[in-house]
Amino acid sequence: MNRDILIRREGCAGRITLNRPHALNALTWEMAKAIEAALDDWRNDIQVELLIIDAKGEKAFCSGGDIADMYASGQRGDLSYGRQFWADEYRLNAKLFQFPKPVVTFLQGFTMGGGVGVGCHGSHRIVDASSRIAMPECTIGLVPDVGGSLLLAQAPGRLGEYLGLTGDRMDAADAIHCGFADYYVPSSWETLKKRLTQTGNLGEVDNAAQQPPASRLAASQPDIDMYFAGETHADIMRGLPPDPPAVIARAQEKMARNAPLAMAVATEIIHRVRMRPTIANALDQEFRYTYRAVAQGDFIEGIRAAIIDKDRNPRWAHYDWTKVTGADVLQMTLPLGDAALKLEETP
Repeated sequence: MNRDILIRREGCAGRITLNRPHALNALTWEMAKAIEAALDDWRNDIQVELLIIDAKGEKAFCSGGDIADMYASGQRGDLSYGRQFWADEYRLNAKLFQFPKPVVTFLQGFTMGGGVGVGCHGSHRIVDASSRIAMPECTIGLVPDVGGSLLLAQAPGRLGEYLGLTGDRMDAADAIHCGFADYYVPSSWETLKKRLTQTGNLGEVDNAAQQPPASRLAASQPDIDMYFAGETHADIMRGLPPDPPAVIARAQEKMARNAPLAMAVATEIIHRVRMRPTIANALDQEFRYTYRAVAQGDFIEGIRAAIIDKDRNPRWAHYDWTKVTGADVLQMTLPLGDAALKLEETP
């Protein structure tokens, strides 16, 4: 029995609860496979009218994927572990996005990276004053993945580029404005969950929702749209002004810490997905990078600096954004041929 995740049926609802509050509910490989199995079981079960996905603890819905094993396998030169983990996780993300029944998610505290893949593809995504949602993958040499590139591509204006390249955290109002959440419900979540399991009436969510506070990112969007409209990451960087407005100065500080290659590829992926905004295309584009990420090296170095040694001083393969070429981006985004992501396959 996997104690890291609680899967059961209550009333007319399928219930999935992440149960690793001590680890900020970081998603393990086994948890991802357990969620997928539940989706397969409940997809055609007429007794399950909707899904409720939540998490134990107040600090986080899910802070991301559990990447310690990924680092260990990379140190051994094992490329297969990460590739299979991402293939399985992305298949889960697609199934959540395409699930034929309502999926209600309760996103308290941190929802980041892999947590976005579990929590932000639902049909009814609920946030409160504690919610902090982000795609910070470029800080560890990865790109926004788990279908997050689709959410970024569909965000208003150029907020997708801004969020993907900086990893900035959205509060509840920002998340709703940017399309990562739907409802602001500041209290009584347990009461709402009970009503949903008893009635299956999604009108209960509408009844509980309140007007969110004003969005910081909405107010800053004119500046973000102006300075994040470049065709490439290099275009964006070259267009930044010498005396930037506050939101752009903050963005510069954040991007200065991130992996230059990851930001360049993230920009390319967001633009590709904006041209063809489907979950399958998003996951395919992301997998092209993550499949190659361990061998390329920035991802392992990013984990070392952030999680293992915690020196916050990663030594990226490209020490400056000016050193990333178009050929470097192309090398990480070419089709994978026979190794391409196969979403329809379930072991």
